[in-house]
Amino acid sequence: MSDAEEPVEVENPEEELVEVDDEEEFVPAGGAAEVKLFGKWSFDDIEIRDISLVDYIACKGDHATYLPHTAGRYQKKRFRKASCPITERLACCMMKKGRNAGKKLMACRIVQHTLEIIHLLTDQNPMQVVVDAIINSGPREDSTRVGGAGVVRRQAVDMSPFRRVNYALYLLATGAREASFRNLKTMAECLAEELINAARGSSNSYAIKKKDEIERVSKSNR
Repeated sequence: MSDAEEPVEVENPEEELVEVDDEEEFVPAGGAAEVKLFGKWSFDDIEIRDISLVDYIACKGDHATYLPHTAGRYQKKRFRKASCPITERLACCMMKKGRNAGKKLMACRIVQHTLEIIHLLTDQNPMQVVVDAIINSGPREDSTRVGGAGVVRRQAVDMSPFRRVNYALYLLATGAREASFRNLKTMAECLAEELINAARGSSNSYAIKKKDEIERVSKSNR
């Protein structure tokens, strides 16, 4: 008789229908379309305060990505890397020196931890801090060698906006690398400190010191 009584379990079949309806009604909130770096940091409110660098710091619109790893072929053509997301360019700069070459997932992880640390220390959108650091770290003037046949002198020249961004990324990455070498601090901590100091224009930043030195030398060669 116990076998015959088992089908009586479904007393109210409507309950099952109600549960299914609830699952169907669940729709994610409207912000799903917005692209956020690492699912956290918004690109919408980033402000590029230097008008000359707007075209070369790719962080808005089509250049907004979830990860700094697009696997794009940015070296195939001149100036194409200007359209590479700025966080990906920073991650690529982390892959310098032979033992780190090609370790892009490690570089992406360093960038992710760096952004977390920047947010904890400054309570700002870390992407804004990165953009400000790049703007402040790029030298605006440099000196080049002019002349030939033994008579060589230095001549001051203006630096293009694209080279300013490239040089800023190089200086920031180099400063962080040198700070973390033979140090208890992690690479992410050193990079976060470097970016925060550079964004503030502090002379504690390796990139700001180098930039001032380059501009001082070029000023004497005008």
